[in-house]
Amino acid sequence: MRTFLTILVCKVLRWAGKLLGKGSSMPGRIALKLCPDILQKVQMPSYVVAVTGSNGKTSTVEMMAHILKSNGIKVAYNQEGSNQIEGVATFILNDCDFHGKVRSDLILLESDERFARHTFRHFTPTHYVITNLYRDQLTRNGHPEWVFDILRESISPKTKLILNADDPLVSCFGIGREEEVVWFGVDELPQDTKECMSLYNDGAFCPHCKARMHYDYYHFNHIGGYRCDNCGHHKHDTQFTVTKADLEKGYVVINGKDRITLALRGMYNVYNLLAAYTVASLLGIPGKEIAKDISNYMLKNGRVVTFRLGTHTGTLLASKHENSISYDQSIQLAVSNPRECTVLIIVDAISRKYFTSEVSWLWDIDFEKLSDDRVRRIVLAGRYCNDLAVRFSYTDIPQERIQVVEEIEGAVEELNKEAQGDIFVITCFSDKEKFLSKVEVTTA
Repeated sequence: MRTFLTILVCKVLRWAGKLLGKGSSMPGRIALKLCPDILQKVQMPSYVVAVTGSNGKTSTVEMMAHILKSNGIKVAYNQEGSNQIEGVATFILNDCDFHGKVRSDLILLESDERFARHTFRHFTPTHYVITNLYRDQLTRNGHPEWVFDILRESISPKTKLILNADDPLVSCFGIGREEEVVWFGVDELPQDTKECMSLYNDGAFCPHCKARMHYDYYHFNHIGGYRCDNCGHHKHDTQFTVTKADLEKGYVVINGKDRITLALRGMYNVYNLLAAYTVASLLGIPGKEIAKDISNYMLKNGRVVTFRLGTHTGTLLASKHENSISYDQSIQLAVSNPRECTVLIIVDAISRKYFTSEVSWLWDIDFEKLSDDRVRRIVLAGRYCNDLAVRFSYTDIPQERIQVVEEIEGAVEELNKEAQGDIFVITCFSDKEKFLSKVEVTTA
């Protein structure tokens, strides 16, 4: 009876929340108060696939869900990205019948890397994808190695680990159980570098023994082909591999045979796509079917939104505040545009969840990339526009290209009048609607 009532309450609250346009976590929070072990009572399907990491969780899960559903598999997943225990409880209980049995063939969930240890006390994933660990929300998450220690608590010996072999810190999860791990990664590519080109190098030392790390090549930041001559920690051979990639032409080839056309031409999207391909393959879907399903797939999670402003077309790229890698990848997408463009950067609120005016993370972002001659103008806007302006004063970008407009509405007016070429807006989820509400959204 208690299980029945808890599930009923969760479903009713979820229904009411949808009418109000919110409620992805509150129903689960109430359910867990009514019955703290409700998720232990749920009868899970044969497969429970979890995805965690600093970046790419939502996008990876969405692509996985798209592939699986395209192949007739009924999937329940936290579509709205509410990835702590309350949000997970909400979507799982809403997929249950009143006896506590999950109706879907498969549970697919993204999990916050810090809170995964709490979620997986209630149930154990059959497959666990760890995408990457970067500097991310330092006021909340501290150092990536601290997050590694916390995340390790969420891993069960019964779970099949699916790890990014190109991330030396993520690869440490496989130490001692290498034969049980499925590794995915990207082969050396023509555009790779022999030196770290980021403003900082988190791969300088081995995360396992702290000796000097050696790299054969870098894809970006500390992601690439690495080896430690002291302890032997190295990039593993990968079962699922991007063997060829041409970001200019917009395609990748996986395992030397399956060609996939990219809707979003960024290396971080390549890794998200590869992780989705890996899981789908492990669940028995042929590679050619996966390639067909995921080619030209445009994400629906709002990370990339196209719009029109007067006579200008534009693209909003939603980055994660307090996460320099996310910003670097958005900047790379903008500068890889073959035509001249104008870039608007908005930092108006640091977080949706807590207040902080800590902006040291701005100094980790490689804004120097915007010195490309195709970037004709740069507009800095939002409450922290002057912090951005100070950061930009340390680049070699000509100051006459840079304009500071604190009010977002004023920045939109300025773009409407003075933008040159395509418009790229780089901001975060906290701030994106402040811009999109003032333009004509064409796709989302």
